[in-house]
Amino acid sequence: MNNITSAPRRMFDAPAFDFHSRSGLDFMQTMLRDTSYRPPIGDTLNFTLVAVDEDRVEFHGMPLQAHTNPMGGTHGGWYGAVLDSCMSCAVMTRVPAGHIYTTLEYKVSLVRAIPPETRVAAVGIVQHAGRSTGIASGEVRGIEDGKLYASGTATCLIMKAPPQ
Repeated sequence: MNNITSAPRRMFDAPAFDFHSRSGLDFMQTMLRDTSYRPPIGDTLNFTLVAVDEDRVEFHGMPLQAHTNPMGGTHGGWYGAVLDSCMSCAVMTRVPAGHIYTTLEYKVSLVRAIPPETRVAAVGIVQHAGRSTGIASGEVRGIEDGKLYASGTATCLIMKAPPQ
């Protein structure tokens, strides 16, 4: 018997954000100021948004023992989630009012293992943002040691927001 449950999860406690009249940069800055706009995955994987500028987003996180693979190392999915978050949210800073985005694809290159309970910074930087696509790169580095643990790239689809 597995331990997977379908218990209800907390979703956003914040009021709906008006993507029709506000930009992606405004949304990301609101998320930085008001934690009720932050998605639950940050709680689950122990990372949080710490900085937002146009073309640049930074998260800080720390993989825990619960995020390890059977060999005791930080699971590759943890790297992927934090890199997808920083890179795609960086693209969001360039999304105009009336539009939203979604990740089309991302690639992660692991450089070295992050020891559990090591604090890291994940920085995403926009390389290109056009009418329909955005491309960003990202790095995960140790906060104390400055070591590069992983890097990646993401391609995002930018599209019109659905009608209200």
